[in-house]
Order: sequence, then C-alpha cells, then structure tokens
Amino acid sequence: MPAEQTTEDRYHYGVIARALKIIDEAGGATLPLDDLATRLSMSPAHFQRVFTRWVGVSPKRYQQYLTLDHARRLLAERHTLLDTAGAAGLSGAGRLHDLFVRWEAMSPGDFAKGAEGLVIRWGWFDSPFGPALVMGTGRGICGLAFAAEAGPEATTADLRGRWPKASYAEDPAALRPWADAAFGGAAAGGTDGTVPLHLIGAPFQIKVWEALLAIPSGHVATYSDLARRVGNPRAVRAVGTAVGRNPVSWLIPCHRAIRKTGGLGGYRWGLPVKRAMLAWESARTEAG
Repeated sequence: MPAEQTTEDRYHYGVIARALKIIDEAGGATLPLDDLATRLSMSPAHFQRVFTRWVGVSPKRYQQYLTLDHARRLLAERHTLLDTAGAAGLSGAGRLHDLFVRWEAMSPGDFAKGAEGLVIRWGWFDSPFGPALVMGTGRGICGLAFAAEAGPEATTADLRGRWPKASYAEDPAALRPWADAAFGGAAAGGTDGTVPLHLIGAPFQIKVWEALLAIPSGHVATYSDLARRVGNPRAVRAVGTAVGRNPVSWLIPCHRAIRKTGGLGGYRWGLPVKRAMLAWESARTEAG
C-alpha cells in the first residue's frame, strides 16, 4: 500500500485532486481563492502556499489550465510535429521535463514468453500526482502507474497482468534512486537525474512509446502525428491502443497525446491525473 504522507513538505496531490473536482463542478467558472480555500478546509494563505510550491503559479492561473478546452489551446499553440522534433534530436534519449531518460527494450522473443524468468521489483512512492507504483528490473524502470483514481489493488493488478510469468519482489529501497530521479525533477522544479527505462512490450508498441518520448514537456501531439511518426499513418486506432498500454506513465508521456479535435482522449490512470499532468507542465513552461 502507498506510504502515508506525514509532513507538509510531501507532495500535495490530494489537495490538487480535490480542487480538480471542485473546479470541474464549477462548469468553467473561475473560483476565487477564498472560496477554493474554504471548500478545501484551508486558510487562503496556506492554500496559496501549497499551490505555489506544487506548481509555481497562482490558483487563478492554474484553473485556466484545468478547463476542458485547455487541450484545444495546447493543440493550437504548442502542437509538436513529431517529424520536426525527431530531426531536432528529441527522440528516445531526448530531454524530458528536466530529466534525461535512457532506455532499452526487451527482445520480442522474451516479451512473447510473458517475461518468464524476469525478476521485477516493486514499491510505492509519493509523487506529484498521487501514490505511484514503480516497478523495475536490473536494467531500469519497467512500470510506473498512478493509483489516485484507480486504487492500489487495481493498479497493481494492471501492471502485473502485463508480464504474467515474471517473478515479483517488493523492494522499494532498490528502486528509490530511480523514483527520486523521476519525481524529484517534477517536485523540485528542475532536479536533473538519469532515469533508465527497460521497455517491455511488442515491437509496434515500443515504436509508439519511442515516438511519445519525442514530445517535449508542455507540448502535445495527436494520435495521427504518432501514427505518421511510426510509419503507418492509417494505424491511428492501433496507435491509440499502444499509447493506452504504455507501462511507464509520466516518463513516457502518453498524457501528451490527444485527439486531433483537441479532446483529451482516454487515460488509463484517470482523466483527472492526465489533466493535472498537462496543467502542471503548462504552468512550468510558462514560468520558464
């Protein structure tokens, strides 16, 4: 189970999650700071401090990033053409919200065997987006999921079900350096770190996940963009399925993939989490 949050300095996604729900229920109306703070049982000063520490902009400004049409504005203003991004070197080893990610893939044969014989360590960690389940092999992180919406049991079952023949061992201490590197940059606003990834998937899935790594923080791409990037522009539906099967959320940024209409599309770990990720990145991009 996720560890209890015990100090004010821990991440405050619980506050943000409740604020998301309140803001969604407001139907697009901007809620004053005093009203939001009261409904969250916090003083305005405390709420402002928590918000600023977490995201770096005011609650009023952040609300603009949480509206349902924010994805459409991203599409209009910061739509990344993946062929251009690839030419600029933003590929598998590209810069990703102040982190350098290096990755390698499991061979197709090993994947077909259901990861038989592979030892996967796992542990729960605090993250800017709620309790996070991190799984890793000796080569790097192979699974990263968020339980704020789905719950810990369903989240665990989802990841384990992808590699049914692997052996699992709880070992958060072994994963701590990678988890700190993954989430430290988000929480601290720019802590550099190297996060090794061990991608376990079918060859087509891995091609799509590599394309996702080309989308810079604060930007979005459409499923059609991804299909063109992997050389099969008609395979938009298959690309969407591969995006949904991304086992390393956040680091492989499937939250940056949206529909060409500007709709968010789906998100395995809950649309509030996807909205929060896009909003957080937009705020950090604006803040420089």
